[in-house]
Amino acid sequence: MAYDLYLADRIRAILQRAAEFSERKMFGGVAFMVNGHMCCGVVKTDLVIRLTPEEAAIALHQPHTRPMDFTGKPLKSMIYVSAIGTDSDQTLETWVESALRVARSLPSKRAARRGLAGARACISSPLRARCLG
Repeated sequence: MAYDLYLADRIRAILQRAAEFSERKMFGGVAFMVNGHMCCGVVKTDLVIRLTPEEAAIALHQPHTRPMDFTGKPLKSMIYVSAIGTDSDQTLETWVESALRVARSLPSKRAARRGLAGARACISSPLRARCLG
């Protein structure tokens, strides 16, 4: 088992009620993406959630949490919640909703890419002077 399939199913059920999302294999597990940003995921038996750096620092004082240090360097906005910390459906839903709120607050990567592509086309255009003002 690469990751906890039951935990992933429980997360899917929460996200299906709350948001449009996609899935991507990541970190040897699965990541759930909202607006093109990672919201949460599962690695082995742990829940991975994305919070703001300030929220993550506060969340790390909660039981069964630890910094996400997948690369050997802790990520400021990502934390692991161990399996015992996601046993109850209510607790899991609280964690996932916190991560969902953060993912929704970020600009859509699709919209950002379109804006950036338009800017590149404008800059590379022979009419650059008009594009830039």
